[in-house]
Amino acid sequence: HTDASFLWQLTHLAAAAAPEWECGGEMKNIKGKVKVAAIIVLLLVSVFLIFLSALLIRTYTFTPAGSPEPGSHRSMGTALAANFTLQERHQLLANLKGALRIATVTRSPTDLSPAALAQLGNYLPTVFPTVFSSDLVQHEVIANYSHLFTVRGSNDSLQPYMLIAHLDVVPALAEEWEVPPFSAEEQNGYLYGRGTLDDKSSVMGILQGLEFLLKRGYKPCRAFYIGFGHDEEVGGNNGARNIARVLQSRGTKLSFLLDEGSAIFDGIIPGLDKPAALIATSEKGYVSIGLNVSTGTGHSSMPPKETSIGILAAAVSKLENNPMPRMFGQGPESGMFEHLSSQLRFPLNVVMANLWLFSSLVGRMMEKEPSTNAVVRTTTAVTEFHAGVKSNVIAPFARATVNFRLHPAHTQEELLRQVKNIISDERVKIDVLENNPSLPLSSYDGNSFGYQVIKGTIGNIFPEVAIAPGLCVASTDTKHYQNLTKELYRFSPMILKKEDLSRIHGVNERISVKNYEEFVKFYFQLMQHSDLWSPTLSHCTSGDL
Repeated sequence: HTDASFLWQLTHLAAAAAPEWECGGEMKNIKGKVKVAAIIVLLLVSVFLIFLSALLIRTYTFTPAGSPEPGSHRSMGTALAANFTLQERHQLLANLKGALRIATVTRSPTDLSPAALAQLGNYLPTVFPTVFSSDLVQHEVIANYSHLFTVRGSNDSLQPYMLIAHLDVVPALAEEWEVPPFSAEEQNGYLYGRGTLDDKSSVMGILQGLEFLLKRGYKPCRAFYIGFGHDEEVGGNNGARNIARVLQSRGTKLSFLLDEGSAIFDGIIPGLDKPAALIATSEKGYVSIGLNVSTGTGHSSMPPKETSIGILAAAVSKLENNPMPRMFGQGPESGMFEHLSSQLRFPLNVVMANLWLFSSLVGRMMEKEPSTNAVVRTTTAVTEFHAGVKSNVIAPFARATVNFRLHPAHTQEELLRQVKNIISDERVKIDVLENNPSLPLSSYDGNSFGYQVIKGTIGNIFPEVAIAPGLCVASTDTKHYQNLTKELYRFSPMILKKEDLSRIHGVNERISVKNYEEFVKFYFQLMQHSDLWSPTLSHCTSGDL
């Protein structure tokens, strides 16, 4: 009985204590889980901090591909200073105004302005008499209206270079402008006129720089060429192409060539607190396609369900609403941001120095603005639409032209396949009207003669700007010179703010008087720097300047 009572009490006590034991076990289990979770969080934080540290270390020690090696800086030597007298400053501006007043408009390959082109050709010797009379300069007229200048150097062992620009301009509707587009009117420190940006400032700036140098007794060591085409706005197939053929027939090889096609962009690149001078080392190609729809015609009182206009409008709408794929990082554009990364604000400097991780994010950011969207993909622009014969007649046909500017990583074959898939309508016939592939990438490393001369000259005239390689989103005459050199660069020293981008080929094109003076200074110095850029400076002496 005693044993049974004892067992009963022990069982009762165990039953009473069980909840406490279970509670204690649960607490121990919770504490274990919390500890494991804390360890996992700590590990994740540690990994994140290590990853963040790696990103920051890379950001602040990053050297973009193509940057000069430490200690590899090449001296530019001592050049004549671009100090122009007040009279020279008045004269250079008056000379540009005279050129702007000559309406060298090009509308199509068969619709040029021959009288105006001839007038401009006759005008140049009157304002640059030293250039046209110098024993150092040979002048030739090519294909009736284009011009080729050969400037002899004192050292034949040095490979020549070439500066090019174009004489023609696109049309301008006077009623849309604040001032007549060919009046060269000066207002509030700006000179207005078609060609101020594209491209008579380059034409006149190059010759004006040479005129001032020759007047100062300059004798170049390195020979160089100057070429001005007369039909760049419609492809340059008669002007620049024939200039290049003449040089090629003479066995000419160039160290580098500089054309227009990029600029100094102020306030356009996000996160950059200074202007950026972008030297385009490649340019986008282009494909223009024709879209054609033919249907039955008839009276508008009994229309079919779909007309040729409606079918073509739907096709065009599909192309506009389905842009070509984003290709940021697959072309030369990534080099531009990597070179600028050290000068961008935080956190963009981290992003741009680590494009291996953030390229997709950057591409999505850039596609939001037309000016930067053009860098990340092949762009689509519907440029012409023709249809209809009378207000009460069903249009028997409709046609449109679509211009694509090819990203360097995008081929014509891929583009046409994508266009066909997007339209997805057999009634729309697709024809290639004209095409030109993207150009190869030119070098921009520390040993790249042309790039370093251009870069050094920019730094001399515009010490406050950031400088980087870039991509030209338009088409230039450089494509015709590929057999003469692999080093094709595009840059002119015009300063463009965001609101100025629409002025190129647009309304109220203008350049500041100060900026045009900088054009002349740029070419004045570039011609000298092409002599002076050298590891040893042994081939030129100060007496040659």
